[in-house]
Amino acid sequence: MKIVQTTALMATIATCQGFVAPQQSAAAQTALEMTSRRDALATSFATILAISVPSAANAIDACPKGSKNCLRQTWTPPSSTSAADAASQLRDVLNAYPQEGQEDGKVDGGGYTIISDSDGSFKLEYRSSGKGFFAKSFNAGKPFVDDLVIEPNGSSFEFRSASRLGDSDFGVNGKRLSYIGGLLKEKGWTGVGL
Repeated sequence: MKIVQTTALMATIATCQGFVAPQQSAAAQTALEMTSRRDALATSFATILAISVPSAANAIDACPKGSKNCLRQTWTPPSSTSAADAASQLRDVLNAYPQEGQEDGKVDGGGYTIISDSDGSFKLEYRSSGKGFFAKSFNAGKPFVDDLVIEPNGSSFEFRSASRLGDSDFGVNGKRLSYIGGLLKEKGWTGVGL
């Protein structure tokens, strides 16, 4: 963010106060003088936008270093799969996850909700049952909520599953991604970060 602020400040100074770089040739100074303030500002703002807009590879935040409640994975469909077919396969896999959870409700026993599904990007909320010791003792009997975010990145998809609260998830995010990954493998997908 400091780079963006510094760039914006430099652009403002350069365009609003008639900045001419020191020790430039007469031709270079003439070129600077011929650039309108509007063109200079447009170029400056285009540069700022290019710096501040995240690329697809950075669309999903990294898990905090040493985190015990966050996992990231990358999954790639078979090379012959179109983007639309890959998104459709992924949607089918996500919908195949058991609404009652895994291990008799010990993992995601409160079900899940698809929050958004758009152009191969997905956001889901998974809930614990709220019946376990930790939910009763530390969360007033309310279910713990985890977030799964999936974003396309070229021909692959980036997955990030993370707990909203606490320092540990007791392996829940791993079990969730393992289940989803097993279904993707059946469709010929390959994963990294497993």
